[in-house]
Amino acid sequence: MNVELLKQLRTSVVMTGLLAGALTVGACQQKQEPEQSLEDNISEEQSVPMSAEPAEPNNVIVAPQDASASEVEDDTVASVNGGVTQINYLCAPELQVAATYKDTDNQVVIATAQGKTTLMKTNDASNPEVFEAKTAMDGGEGFVQWRVAHEARETGVMRTAGADAANVNTYECKKTS
Repeated sequence: MNVELLKQLRTSVVMTGLLAGALTVGACQQKQEPEQSLEDNISEEQSVPMSAEPAEPNNVIVAPQDASASEVEDDTVASVNGGVTQINYLCAPELQVAATYKDTDNQVVIATAQGKTTLMKTNDASNPEVFEAKTAMDGGEGFVQWRVAHEARETGVMRTAGADAANVNTYECKKTS
């Protein structure tokens, strides 16, 4: 081998070693990181501590007592829990009857064009159920009797009389809704 070539090779090896050493020493030195600018803070997602509380509280107000069926019986949108059912009937001779059954109170409220009255259940049977009131539909002297048959209360018979108890009107009714 040529001595000249060996000298060049040795110089190259020494230079490469020095360069590698300088890089190693430079990499091990601690450098200060540059200050972050305001733009970097805005674009960076911030971590926000979360709480177990909801953002908007759900305030639920519980009334101490539900409204009674008589307080909401005229409200066709209201829903009353506990044994209240409203059924409409079409009767012959022509008469429309809206019956609101209050099963827990053993009552039915009958509303017609002549007026509205509350009848009490007079028997323990479920077919037919018999309800009676000692007043006429208009609230005057007389009586109203309502008999409803079938488990779904599909048919009914209403008997009404005013002051003249001998003059009784009888209506045969069928459920419309």
